[in-house]
Amino acid sequence: MVETNKDAFQKLPLQGAGGIGIINYGAGNIFSLKSALDRLGIAYGMVNTEADLQQYDRYIIPGVGHAGAAMHKLEQTGLVSAIKSLKKPTLGICVGMQLLTSYSEEGDANLLNLFPIKTLKFPNKDNFKVPHTGWNQVFTEKENPLFKNIPAGSHFYFVHSYFIEYDQSFTLSSTSYINKFSASIWHDNFYGVQFHPEKSGTYGETLLKNFSNI
Repeated sequence: MVETNKDAFQKLPLQGAGGIGIINYGAGNIFSLKSALDRLGIAYGMVNTEADLQQYDRYIIPGVGHAGAAMHKLEQTGLVSAIKSLKKPTLGICVGMQLLTSYSEEGDANLLNLFPIKTLKFPNKDNFKVPHTGWNQVFTEKENPLFKNIPAGSHFYFVHSYFIEYDQSFTLSSTSYINKFSASIWHDNFYGVQFHPEKSGTYGETLLKNFSNI
């Protein structure tokens, strides 16, 4: 069953649209994301139905765990078509980013296909542990307001066993672990970050603040 959060709705103004809608499909623990938005004073609420989308100016698709299972849960919400049709800024985080791609080797799953690239499993390599857990430097490859006031080479926190294949057309920033991959992607109004900005200190919070102003 999809979780609801009445307190989160109370953070929004009582009239008009505004804030960030967190796509609620049972993605797991999103406490850290809510806490970061609270610290930043950014209004947010939970999107449980298509009608809820109208309340917000932008959206976050969170995610932890298994991409195939996450896609199945997302399909059960009935929100897939609505998400694919969104014209407002939308940010996928970690598995939420992977859901934006066409396919994941995790669960042999077809995903939202908003980016015609794949999510792949890290190859086995001596001296490298999978999942990749820890801080990595991220290097921006395109000018974009999402990375405003974030210096090149800033560190962000990663926890993942699968990565987004590197495609220069969609890569906003990149990093390397075992191989080079996309740390963030961008196409039209859709953004994705493989790292967890809500767990990445000052620069992670800067990125969330930037997203709230896109």
